[in-house]
Amino acid sequence: MSKRAEHVDQTRQRIVDATVHLHGTVGPAHTTIAGIAEQAGVTRLTVYRHFPDEEQLFVACTAHWFTQQQPPDPQEWAKLDDSEERLRTGLADLYRFYRQGEPMLTNSHRDIAVMPDQLQRSMRDTAAHHRDVLLRPFPEIGDRRLLAAAIGHAASFTTWRSLCVEQGLSGVEAVRLMTALVLSSAQ
Repeated sequence: MSKRAEHVDQTRQRIVDATVHLHGTVGPAHTTIAGIAEQAGVTRLTVYRHFPDEEQLFVACTAHWFTQQQPPDPQEWAKLDDSEERLRTGLADLYRFYRQGEPMLTNSHRDIAVMPDQLQRSMRDTAAHHRDVLLRPFPEIGDRRLLAAAIGHAASFTTWRSLCVEQGLSGVEAVRLMTALVLSSAQ
């Protein structure tokens, strides 16, 4: 019985690994069950036996991918009371994560519309949480909505991608530029 359970676990893991690989290379919108089955060396029916619906497959893929990453740590940023220091530290941490996960994050953001609602909500909630942690130490003066928008923009993966991938800035340069933008909106 334990050999069978081990075989089932190994098959499931091959399917998850294949899904992570395809999501990271061709993207979720172009990943098919047939492609996953081929990559994993199983039949389509086997994929469906392990993952009866697409949402379960996406959740398993995302969870597995995250175990291989060093995600940003907003709890560490929150320990910093100075608003500018927290902003620089948080953006540097986010931009490091974006750089390390760039292929998967690019495909995931591009193909967000095909992802299950739960994952779309999770991505939006995580971005809002990052923004809120970075916003918290700023004084309650000026247009808070404008400041929140500037921080949300600075903390966004698409902003990092535009600055660092498309415009060729280093992470340090991008942090410096976005910090200046946010600080100018705080006045």
